Amino acid sequence: MKVLLIKDVQGTGKAGEVKDVKDGYGKNFLVGKGFALMATTEVLAKWAEDEKIKKDKTDAEIKIANDIKENLDSQKFTIKHKVGANGHLIGSVTNKEISEILLAQASLKIDKKQITLKSKIKTVGIFEVDCKLGHGIHGTIKIDVIAE
Repeated sequence: MKVLLIKDVQGTGKAGEVKDVKDGYGKNFLVGKGFALMATTEVLAKWAEDEKIKKDKTDAEIKIANDIKENLDSQKFTIKHKVGANGHLIGSVTNKEISEILLAQASLKIDKKQITLKSKIKTVGIFEVDCKLGHGIHGTIKIDVIAE
């Protein structure tokens, strides 16, 4: 009996593979537990179509992430912050502030959880901040912190 694995099964194969298995194992375990479907032409065609849609969606997400990365790398963003008597900032620049500045200055909606600060920004100056955009793509945000 031929089955299309829809989940990885240890000792049998990975998702998307068509395997020839014994009837009892295929019907009772693989299909019965939801690990596989009977490998008919309709099921295989639908699986191929779904995989193509997933790939197209992933390619579109990667293209958008690369466009955002180029946009971030080519710009410098300015943040005005209150400064104390010793030249240090009152408080520090946070991920949320950076996210709000990106939205205000470049219309880029990036969640604060995607922004990674290597260390707290507590002084005036130019800093580089890492931004995770998904699919292993990272952008660099250049921030110019100035006194208010």
